Amino acid sequence: MEFKIYKRGQGHNTRLWSAIILFAIVAAGCYRLHEELAAFNNPWLQNFLPAGLAAVAALAISWLSNRPSVADFLIASEGEIKKVSWSSRKEIVSSTTIVIIVVICFGIMLTVADTVFAWFLTDVSALNIYNLSDVSPR
Repeated sequence: MEFKIYKRGQGHNTRLWSAIILFAIVAAGCYRLHEELAAFNNPWLQNFLPAGLAAVAALAISWLSNRPSVADFLIASEGEIKKVSWSSRKEIVSSTTIVIIVVICFGIMLTVADTVFAWFLTDVSALNIYNLSDVSPR
């Protein structure tokens, strides 16, 4: 069985980075497994089981990234990302500034409303309009 890359040259960045990120997640899990296996006090089990799982995962990720259905999806995704019109730095800075100003204004308005309602409800309870201690059960 020979190893062929499906549609070589297409979707290279997407396939590469998807595989790298997926393997990083697997490697983090294998490292965590390595730490957990320290309780068994067996260096062969502690070292070779996570390393073996990482090797099997690397082969599975390589095989998976070359499956036609997965590769076609990643190729199409990279093609769609290339079509996106990204905002300029100036547009992003102005939009972010507007969002921050609006959030601050709403925060001030909610603080004022909360203070007014708290003050009002404190005064209403101070007036003791609803004095329930005077009501006797029948």
